[in-house]
Amino acid sequence: MRIVYESGSGHVGTALSQADILVALYEHVLRVTPETCAAPARDRFVLSKGHGGLGFAAVLAERGFITSEALDTFGHSGSALGMHLDHHRVPGVEQSTGSLGHGLGVAVGMALGARVLGLPSRSVCLLSDGECYEGSTWEAAQSAATHRLATLLAVVDRNRLTMDGFTEDEAPLEPLAQKWEAFGFRVLRCDGHDLGALCAALGPAPEAERRPTLLIADTVKGRGVDFMENQAKWHYGALDSDAYARALASVRERA
Repeated sequence: MRIVYESGSGHVGTALSQADILVALYEHVLRVTPETCAAPARDRFVLSKGHGGLGFAAVLAERGFITSEALDTFGHSGSALGMHLDHHRVPGVEQSTGSLGHGLGVAVGMALGARVLGLPSRSVCLLSDGECYEGSTWEAAQSAATHRLATLLAVVDRNRLTMDGFTEDEAPLEPLAQKWEAFGFRVLRCDGHDLGALCAALGPAPEAERRPTLLIADTVKGRGVDFMENQAKWHYGALDSDAYARALASVRERA
């Protein structure tokens, strides 16, 4: 909330829906630290829904990849922290993203590269559910299954909202799990705001599995701020001082 308030705007709804997923990954799952973010054997994370950079930056600061002071420059002219994070300028960011539908293909390439080099790295990709409208997402999924990339984990932030409205009103995505299964993925589903369930689902696949994994994380857009939850208009927005105070009060009440 502070970053959005100070920067003047941001993709706040999607940052809140993915927050618990990122916390689970960076606090409990991914084998990468600020000291090992260039190590060949590190796990790799790709934020395909690049507009979630606001929430990603907050987690990177919490984990020490960037300073908390840097967050005050988010979205400002000349800052390394643009609305979509730049992997050339932000430690811990593996790939610049923003044009939706490309992140999974990059993660597939990373998983294939790790296999060729004999590295134990996992590749994790977080997608928006709106990206499941993109043909490039399914091309990457078919490739991942063809190559039996068991070290690949794709996560869909299933908040059911795009910037235009509810997915099932626009062009229904369900039955989403069956679609990914048909493409050859091991599919899991959990509450995307339940930390215990997330940590269990985000862990490595069983040794016997020889296929990629897809986790559907059921989330709420704007999670934690009562006037933002399930509101398409908060896909992107700004906070004046009154809205900022209301948002903080809501977060604290629900903590």
